[in-house]
Amino acid sequence: MSPTNAIDWKQLAAGLRLDGRAFIGGERVAAATGAVFDCISPIDGRKIAEVARGDAADIDRAVAVARAAFDDQRWAGQAPAQRKATLLRFAALIKQHAQELSVLESLDMGKPARAALEVDITATFKTISWTAEAVDKLYDEVAPTPSHTLALVTREPIGVVGAIVPWNYPMLMAAWKIAPALAVGNSVVLKPSEKSPLTALRLAELALEAGVPAGVFNVVPGFGHEAGAALALHMGVDTIGFTGSTRTGKLITQMAGQSNLKRAWTELGGKSPFVLFADADIDAAVKAVTGSIFWNQGESCNAPSRLLVERSIADRVIEQCAAIAPRYAPADPLLDGTVMGALVDDIQLRTVLGYIDAGKAEGAACVAGGEQVRAETGGYYVAPTVFAGVHNRMKIAREEIFGPVLSIIPFDSADEAIRIANDTPYGLAASVWTKDLAKAHLTARALRAGVIHVNSYDEDDIVAPFGGYKQSGNGRDRSLHAFDKYTELKTTWIRLS
Repeated sequence: MSPTNAIDWKQLAAGLRLDGRAFIGGERVAAATGAVFDCISPIDGRKIAEVARGDAADIDRAVAVARAAFDDQRWAGQAPAQRKATLLRFAALIKQHAQELSVLESLDMGKPARAALEVDITATFKTISWTAEAVDKLYDEVAPTPSHTLALVTREPIGVVGAIVPWNYPMLMAAWKIAPALAVGNSVVLKPSEKSPLTALRLAELALEAGVPAGVFNVVPGFGHEAGAALALHMGVDTIGFTGSTRTGKLITQMAGQSNLKRAWTELGGKSPFVLFADADIDAAVKAVTGSIFWNQGESCNAPSRLLVERSIADRVIEQCAAIAPRYAPADPLLDGTVMGALVDDIQLRTVLGYIDAGKAEGAACVAGGEQVRAETGGYYVAPTVFAGVHNRMKIAREEIFGPVLSIIPFDSADEAIRIANDTPYGLAASVWTKDLAKAHLTARALRAGVIHVNSYDEDDIVAPFGGYKQSGNGRDRSLHAFDKYTELKTTWIRLS
């Protein structure tokens, strides 16, 4: 890190104004009950803010405001080019406030501030700006009907969109939802995770500053069983987008059906397989799999937590993974050069340590990490952990850990690798490593996942859809396909003769 690029993140953090009030109708407001909850930084376990504890009353108010904004067409009635210009200003403000937002993200959920700046901010900016640029290039259709009729197929905003987003990428996951929803003219009520609400609240302020009319974008922080459930059950919400755990996604879907049968779009968990054949570039593969599973403290839904290795190279791969793991040792997220930060809270810390204990109890060999570190800081840190001798029936191979834990599973043939890879309720992402093009293609075709990487991992761009098969969710975020979730198709028949 050159001195010219170095940032004093601690000084920036000390100067921040942390406002935990909700954002409804263009204003910061307290919860209707006045209740708050403590926002605890995972960096050192300190309270950094009090956040409004929204509940059903606050959701009611936000939905009513959003409905009024939609009905009077203050946003939906604008030409697509006008909405595009406003959202481009919004994206520009995100870039302008990049360091502030990065510090908020780091304080709130524990990731390194430098990573938030270089990855999360960049991706959030690109999501909003690319989506804005796309919206005035979406054309409606004229159906090929008989000459005496004309059938127009038009794409229209669906109305009030509810969005519930997770704590691992708070800004970016919010952007994946709000960018397409706002671009086509909807109003939005966003419920961020109670574990990381601060950047969502700041984004709402920046959207208003950019010119998004008051009432169009509202943020209600609170707990899932209170504010989140109220949003999913609300009769005034026309569709809901959710990113989070599969367990909660099932509840959201049930609530959508119990209420007004609103569409529920879910992006859920994963247990992604990384299939490594003996003829691959092994050094590159090991670098890719460790770099991805230990990135963001392992708190990524698409993280390649199962490394399936052809048996003839298994010992070599285990040795290399064990040697690389300590390079990702957790450090202070507010220092440049830190590559792994803290887990989001003490609950997640206990969860990850519980899975590590389960792996050891079931007979897997812990060849790296496997313990809490930096406990003296008061924060929530776990050493990057590698298990060998894993089979696919073990708990650590079947359940989503959401932490820096890699399980290495041997296989003897391509057919066995495919069987093991697909033997999971999830289907979010997968990777195949081989120099044999036919093997790569056939294996990739056989894997049941929404995103497949060949001789790579974490290739990522707004232009391509993201989402999963099976219990990893439905619908797709990113790309032009994201607009499908937040629009209705209307067919208008006109008789000409």
